[in-house]
Amino acid sequence: MSDASFLQRVTARRGVRQFVKFAIVGASGFVVNLILFTLLEHHGPYMLIYSIAFLGGGVSNYFLNRAWTFRSTGHAGKEGAQFMLVSVIALLVGLGVSQLLAPTLHHGHKLWFVATLSGIVVNFFINKYWTFRSVA
Repeated sequence: MSDASFLQRVTARRGVRQFVKFAIVGASGFVVNLILFTLLEHHGPYMLIYSIAFLGGGVSNYFLNRAWTFRSTGHAGKEGAQFMLVSVIALLVGLGVSQLLAPTLHHGHKLWFVATLSGIVVNFFINKYWTFRSVA
Protein backbone atom coordinates (compact mmCIF):
# COMPACT_ATOMS: atom_id res chain seq x y z
CA MET A 1 0.00 0.00 0.00
CA SER A 2 1.50 3.31 -1.03
CA ASP A 3 1.38 6.48 1.04
CA ALA A 4 -0.48 8.23 -1.79
CA SER A 5 -3.33 5.69 -1.84
CA PHE A 6 -3.62 5.82 1.97
CA LEU A 7 -3.77 9.64 1.86
CA GLN A 8 -6.39 9.51 -0.91
CA ARG A 9 -8.55 7.11 1.12
CA VAL A 10 -8.28 9.23 4.26
CA THR A 11 -9.09 12.51 2.49
CA ALA A 12 -12.00 10.89 0.67
CA ARG A 13 -13.76 10.45 4.01
CA ARG A 14 -16.40 13.10 4.58
CA GLY A 15 -15.57 13.50 8.28
CA VAL A 16 -11.90 14.16 7.53
CA ARG A 17 -12.78 16.78 4.90
CA GLN A 18 -15.19 18.40 7.35
CA PHE A 19 -12.53 18.44 10.09
CA VAL A 20 -10.00 20.11 7.76
CA LYS A 21 -12.60 22.71 6.73
CA PHE A 22 -13.51 23.21 10.40
CA ALA A 23 -9.83 23.88 11.20
CA ILE A 24 -9.52 26.39 8.34
CA VAL A 25 -12.65 28.18 9.51
CA GLY A 26 -11.28 28.15 13.07
CA ALA A 27 -8.10 29.85 11.87
CA SER A 28 -10.16 32.55 10.20
CA GLY A 29 -12.15 33.00 13.44
CA PHE A 30 -8.88 33.47 15.31
CA VAL A 31 -7.99 36.29 12.90
CA VAL A 32 -11.40 37.92 13.40
CA ASN A 33 -10.94 37.61 17.17
CA LEU A 34 -7.46 39.16 17.00
CA ILE A 35 -8.59 42.04 14.77
CA LEU A 36 -11.56 42.87 17.02
CA PHE A 37 -9.43 42.69 20.15
CA THR A 38 -6.78 44.94 18.60
CA LEU A 39 -9.35 47.51 17.43
CA LEU A 40 -11.11 47.62 20.81
CA GLU A 41 -8.09 47.11 23.06
CA HIS A 42 -8.01 50.63 24.53
CA HIS A 43 -11.77 51.23 24.60
CA GLY A 44 -12.95 49.34 27.65
CA PRO A 45 -12.12 46.83 30.35
CA TYR A 46 -10.15 43.76 29.30
CA MET A 47 -12.86 41.19 30.12
CA LEU A 48 -15.43 43.05 28.02
CA ILE A 49 -13.06 43.47 25.08
CA TYR A 50 -11.96 39.82 25.31
CA SER A 51 -15.60 38.67 25.37
CA ILE A 52 -16.58 40.79 22.36
CA ALA A 53 -13.59 39.54 20.38
CA PHE A 54 -14.24 35.92 21.37
CA LEU A 55 -17.91 36.14 20.41
CA GLY A 56 -17.08 37.95 17.16
CA GLY A 57 -14.75 35.13 16.15
CA GLY A 58 -17.41 32.61 17.18
CA VAL A 59 -20.13 34.26 15.11
CA SER A 60 -17.82 34.36 12.10
CA ASN A 61 -16.98 30.67 12.62
CA TYR A 62 -20.64 29.75 12.90
CA PHE A 63 -21.63 31.31 9.58
CA LEU A 64 -18.64 29.86 7.71
CA ASN A 65 -19.12 26.40 9.22
CA ARG A 66 -22.84 26.51 8.50
CA ALA A 67 -22.32 27.46 4.85
CA TRP A 68 -19.06 25.75 3.92
CA THR A 69 -18.06 22.99 6.36
CA PHE A 70 -21.45 21.38 7.07
CA ARG A 71 -23.63 23.00 4.34
CA SER A 72 -26.53 23.18 6.75
CA THR A 73 -30.02 24.36 5.93
CA GLY A 74 -31.36 23.89 9.47
CA HIS A 75 -32.84 26.64 11.66
CA ALA A 76 -30.13 29.34 11.78
CA GLY A 77 -31.10 30.74 15.19
CA LYS A 78 -31.18 27.36 16.90
CA GLU A 79 -27.92 26.25 15.29
CA GLY A 80 -26.26 29.57 16.11
CA ALA A 81 -27.17 29.33 19.79
CA GLN A 82 -25.98 25.72 19.92
CA PHE A 83 -22.72 26.63 18.15
CA MET A 84 -21.95 29.43 20.60
CA LEU A 85 -22.74 27.16 23.58
CA VAL A 86 -20.36 24.55 22.17
CA SER A 87 -17.70 27.25 21.72
CA VAL A 88 -17.96 28.13 25.40
CA ILE A 89 -17.76 24.42 26.34
CA ALA A 90 -14.66 24.02 24.15
CA LEU A 91 -13.11 27.08 25.80
CA LEU A 92 -13.76 25.57 29.24
CA VAL A 93 -12.27 22.23 28.15
CA GLY A 94 -9.13 24.01 26.93
CA LEU A 95 -8.87 25.93 30.20
CA GLY A 96 -9.36 22.72 32.17
CA VAL A 97 -6.66 20.91 30.19
CA SER A 98 -4.39 23.90 30.79
CA GLN A 99 -4.92 23.66 34.53
CA LEU A 100 -4.30 19.92 34.57
CA LEU A 101 -1.16 19.97 32.44
CA ALA A 102 0.43 23.26 33.54
CA PRO A 103 2.58 21.58 36.23
CA THR A 104 4.04 19.23 33.58
CA LEU A 105 4.13 21.39 30.45
CA HIS A 106 4.45 24.78 32.16
CA HIS A 107 2.90 27.89 30.61
CA GLY A 108 4.44 27.76 27.17
CA HIS A 109 3.64 26.84 23.61
CA LYS A 110 3.36 23.10 24.33
CA LEU A 111 0.60 23.69 26.87
CA TRP A 112 -1.20 26.16 24.59
CA PHE A 113 -1.04 23.67 21.71
CA VAL A 114 -2.40 20.71 23.71
CA ALA A 115 -5.16 22.82 25.30
CA THR A 116 -6.15 24.34 21.96
CA LEU A 117 -6.16 20.96 20.24
CA SER A 118 -8.40 19.48 22.94
CA GLY A 119 -10.83 22.37 22.50
CA ILE A 120 -10.84 21.96 18.72
CA VAL A 121 -11.61 18.24 18.93
CA VAL A 122 -14.44 18.78 21.42
CA ASN A 123 -15.76 21.69 19.36
CA PHE A 124 -15.74 19.71 16.10
CA PHE A 125 -17.43 16.55 17.38
CA ILE A 126 -20.14 18.26 19.43
CA ASN A 127 -20.96 20.63 16.57
CA LYS A 128 -20.89 17.83 13.98
CA TYR A 129 -23.19 15.52 15.96
CA TRP A 130 -25.38 18.05 17.80
CA THR A 131 -25.46 21.50 16.19
CA PHE A 132 -25.29 20.28 12.57
CA ARG A 133 -26.55 16.71 13.13
CA SER A 134 -29.09 16.94 10.31
CA VAL A 135 -26.23 17.13 7.79
CA ALA A 136 -23.53 15.19 9.66
